[in-house]
Amino acid sequence: MTVQPYVPEPLPPAGIDWEAHIPQIASANRALARYDGILQAIPNPRLLLSPLLTQEAVLSSRIEGTQASLEDVLRFEANPKEPIGDAALADIQEIINYREALNTAVEALKTRRLDLALVCDLHRILLAGSRGMDREPGCV
Repeated sequence: MTVQPYVPEPLPPAGIDWEAHIPQIASANRALARYDGILQAIPNPRLLLSPLLTQEAVLSSRIEGTQASLEDVLRFEANPKEPIGDAALADIQEIINYREALNTAVEALKTRRLDLALVCDLHRILLAGSRGMDREPGCV
């Protein structure tokens, strides 16, 4: 059996009535401009974004079966010496790795393109010190 790569249709798709979408596009543009204005006014916008990235990491890590909540991660980061079970610690480590990989990807894509080397770098971050660290981190 030969595996064939998925090749998406070229963008933008043909046959879209762009004029019908102008109100939604304008509304989205205004919302993005307001959001950008808020971020520009904040001395450290990462403070606003950090909980959102952590929540994204929590939700995305659930696909892998993690049980830790946003509150668990924040509590651990506030007091890493507080005793917790091994399973909870492993879940939290996976979530922290996911968030770190997400931050690394955002920064890397400012100066380089998405390629296999970057994917391998991110994979290495995802598996560092976690349950999957014995699965050849960074290898395809």
